[in-house]
Amino acid sequence: MKRWIWIPIVIVLAGIVVTWRAFSLSVPHRPDVAPTPEMVARGAYLVRAADCVSCHTVPGGTPFAGGREFDLGSMGTLYSPNITPDKGTGIGSWSDDDFRAALQLGIGKGGVHLYPAFPYASFTLLSDADVLAVKAYLFSLKPVHYTPPPDAMRFPYNQRFLMAYWSWLFDSDRRFTPDPTKPAEWNHGKYLVEALGHCGECHTSRNVLQALERSKAYGGAITQKWKAYDITPDKTTGIGSWTDPELVSYLSTGFAQDHGPASGPMAEAVSNSLRYLPLSDIHAIVTYLRSLKPLASAVPVEDAAGPASAGANLEYGHQVYVRECANCHRADGTGTQSEYEALHGSETVADREAVNLTQAVLYGSTMDTAEGHFFMPRFGTGLTDTDLAAVINYASQQLGGHSANLTPQDIAARR
Repeated sequence: MKRWIWIPIVIVLAGIVVTWRAFSLSVPHRPDVAPTPEMVARGAYLVRAADCVSCHTVPGGTPFAGGREFDLGSMGTLYSPNITPDKGTGIGSWSDDDFRAALQLGIGKGGVHLYPAFPYASFTLLSDADVLAVKAYLFSLKPVHYTPPPDAMRFPYNQRFLMAYWSWLFDSDRRFTPDPTKPAEWNHGKYLVEALGHCGECHTSRNVLQALERSKAYGGAITQKWKAYDITPDKTTGIGSWTDPELVSYLSTGFAQDHGPASGPMAEAVSNSLRYLPLSDIHAIVTYLRSLKPLASAVPVEDAAGPASAGANLEYGHQVYVRECANCHRADGTGTQSEYEALHGSETVADREAVNLTQAVLYGSTMDTAEGHFFMPRFGTGLTDTDLAAVINYASQQLGGHSANLTPQDIAARR
């Protein structure tokens, strides 16, 4: 019996050690570095490549002033912070140590632990020089005095100290190290994909603790109700059947022939980030993605399975399509004025669960390109769930090769 006395003692001691390690993380103290024009220029490129503006800007609002809402479902709601150099509401009073701790450890000024919605588990791979270049650029911006709405996380997720344990478990706190056995282009692509672009944050599914499932890296996931597709070289569900020119075109312009346009968060990434990168960066990204382990996607979505004809209501869907959609997309899905209107061959209509097609029809989608601003208007407020289910089933059947077989109840659940 005396042996059992040691079990709770060992558990308590282990808890003390884990807690000490979790809360003892910090960056080595270094004096602030005076920014140079070269640092600011480098930082501008890095901020663009990392697409910081998308998360830290309310649609139609002042860039980098924060306040964008992130609905995390049962966990609650987060709002992105102001990262302009305003000293009262932004990061104007942050030191270099503060900034490195945030990007590499997920610890904000004053020791506040950040939620992993801010992808510091990816940004930790950034070199110290690049982190400080990002800070130099942000500090060169005009300060904006604006306080975003307070977060509304539910218990126990509103206990920020728990993020210290999350960071200890899932943040490697390691900088990127080039692989000397790989070409320079591959290493650059890996840095862009895994660190700066943090592509895995959207394209990789998460475990119960909201950490990336490394065994399913880049195999696709549902993010903010949109499907981030499988970007491994799998030939069925991934990019294995795409040619290099198609991938380069999709990443740099948001459109690839026979694959259609980007939509939702990917269209936003193209608008604010990818289209501005030099083609050498885009080619490096493609090179690295080609080297990933092929992984057949198994993204969980609401179950709308069943016989292709069951509940599809294709005839009514055709009527809705002619009335609401054909003016832009034509009956055959080729688009009336631009290739960005093309539905024929689109990954969105080819998706058997029609996840992104549903979101695009419900809430619309926009994309800025070298050819101008393109948008898909939202129909969620003007059409009923019955209308939407029917037209989505028709479009996926006629243009994607199989009906998504959605019901009005499916549409209501995806709103």
